Amino acid sequence: MKKPIIGITLDSEKKKTYSKFPWYALRENYLTSLTKFNAIPFPLLHEKKYIDDFCHLIDGLIITGGDFDIDPKLYKTSNTQSKNIKNKRTNFELNIFNKFFKYNKPILGICGGAQLINVACGGTLIQDLKRDPINHEQVNPRNQTSHSVNISKNTQLHKIFGAQKINVNSAHHQSIKKIGKDLNVSCAANDGVIEGIEHKKHKWCIGLQWHPEFLITKYDIKIIKNFISKSK
Repeated sequence: MKKPIIGITLDSEKKKTYSKFPWYALRENYLTSLTKFNAIPFPLLHEKKYIDDFCHLIDGLIITGGDFDIDPKLYKTSNTQSKNIKNKRTNFELNIFNKFFKYNKPILGICGGAQLINVACGGTLIQDLKRDPINHEQVNPRNQTSHSVNISKNTQLHKIFGAQKINVNSAHHQSIKKIGKDLNVSCAANDGVIEGIEHKKHKWCIGLQWHPEFLITKYDIKIIKNFISKSK
């Protein structure tokens, strides 16, 4: 059987660390979490003119997190606490999400990618979370879990996990506020922060606020494997 090709979005940087010129960035485990289960990752450069070609080529789409916030103008809110806005990246991701969505092929939004899906569907974001009772920018290493989330019954996520509570890692200072059109909340933390969303009218469109690409728990493995299997 042909290995599925998974399009995966990149972060962009201008910091003069790797190069004096602009460069793309992607943590290695975004890629290895796919190759581990026989999928081929295909990084997507931020060029809108290639979106049609990308959508024909790839079998599934991952919208990643990164060192950035979505411009609050895109969800009709003034900027109070958003930082490091990357408009070229965000505009590319909005465009490829809207285009690829029509193909009804699997879409997985991770961390900032989940927020992107919500904004693309007309939702809004909390621009800066409180650090109490849960610090969603965990102080322990990212390859460890830091808090639990409660999975709602009768959701795609509950069907995939077969569990009502799981432990996750956490690396975000923003989160979903108003849910977008045709989206359901699939899970939330004990403090009410939305940790998972899924689209009612798409066969597999899920956003997760944590980082399953670290493959810390069996549930991280389940979601990545299910995403890849549905992309075949």
